Amino acid sequence: MTGRARPGSGTNQEAVRRHNLGTLLGHVHREELISRADLTARMGLNRSTIAALVAELEGLGVVRQEMPVGERSSAGRPSIDVSPGERQVFVVAVELRVERVEVARVGLAGHVLARGGGAMPRSREPRAVASVVASLVREMVDGAPDGAALVGIGVGLPGVVSGAGVVGFAPNLRWTAVDLRRLLRDALGVDVAILMGNDADLGVLSEHVRGAGVGCDDLIYLSADIGVGGGVVADGHTLRGFGGFAGEVGHMRTGSSGLVCRCGSRGCWETEIGASAVAAAVECPDDDLAVVAERVRAMTEPNDAMVTVGRELGAGLASLVNVFNPEVVVLGGLLRDVYPLVRRVVARTLEEGALGDPAAQVRIVLPALGADSVLLGAAELAFGPLLEDPASVLADTPVPHPV
Repeated sequence: MTGRARPGSGTNQEAVRRHNLGTLLGHVHREELISRADLTARMGLNRSTIAALVAELEGLGVVRQEMPVGERSSAGRPSIDVSPGERQVFVVAVELRVERVEVARVGLAGHVLARGGGAMPRSREPRAVASVVASLVREMVDGAPDGAALVGIGVGLPGVVSGAGVVGFAPNLRWTAVDLRRLLRDALGVDVAILMGNDADLGVLSEHVRGAGVGCDDLIYLSADIGVGGGVVADGHTLRGFGGFAGEVGHMRTGSSGLVCRCGSRGCWETEIGASAVAAAVECPDDDLAVVAERVRAMTEPNDAMVTVGRELGAGLASLVNVFNPEVVVLGGLLRDVYPLVRRVVARTLEEGALGDPAAQVRIVLPALGADSVLLGAAELAFGPLLEDPASVLADTPVPHPV
């Protein structure tokens, strides 16, 4: 076989044994519990090859095999189940918000093993932020049990990130051309894999893999806090754009007010539905997201200002529905609290502004992963190298990892 193997499939050729190991571990990671018979069917390999691959991963400690519990549904010997192993293999996920830094130690199958967090430095100066992140990462690693292995760090943030870990543009952090990966490596003092991505892209990744978008190949994750961003999956593929700017939907020119946005433009969508607009609607003196969300949840009916926020949300969603024709739109961040309050006005405005068939096809939902969409997306990103080549990653990973 030549060329690149299709994701989710396998091959019997020894030359791509490592790929097959990663593919199999990926199925276990996504499903948590899967039978060897299902693995055989999904990967298109014979039973003996699957058994050998599972045995090798079991030898690495990352999966285990056990007979299924319960009655057999058919004649013959039941297929052995495969699940994450006894050895704790974990990543540290980091979400940089404008006001806070959230971290978690996450194991295979997306299990959150520990959490932490702290305030974003008031200056938001990149080196100071890297220092805070490094301290929180150490707390997560120090709390891991003996024998656990850190295999990566994933970071989500509200900005455009290059593959080299440079934050090219993050207006709400006031960052331009910040080499955050280098700053984090310097602050940690070790050479551990650090992967970074836009928060909305990571939100749509996690909701697609294990949230509200499972089984859906056309979806949008909309995150609205201080700023507004969108992650888009079309035909099963994440849209990034030529320069990585795809999904900056918060800067669509939708508003009629002409308010100045943090990007320097006027009338951006995020000035109409972001934290500042919602704070004004609930008469909150600042953009403290926790206080704003609490006041929104305390409302039983939307006031006129909140109706306006709902109308602007519906109008923007209509544009997204017309352009991308998604099956599902997931509303994250502050919109998790806003949407239930303005659901009817959003539906009415969306119906008025979107084309008939796309409007009828789309479902507007809240994140199945709650407030963890971005954090778990960062974890999925960090698990990438392990799921690509588990044997090599684990061979190169000290136990425990010295952070």
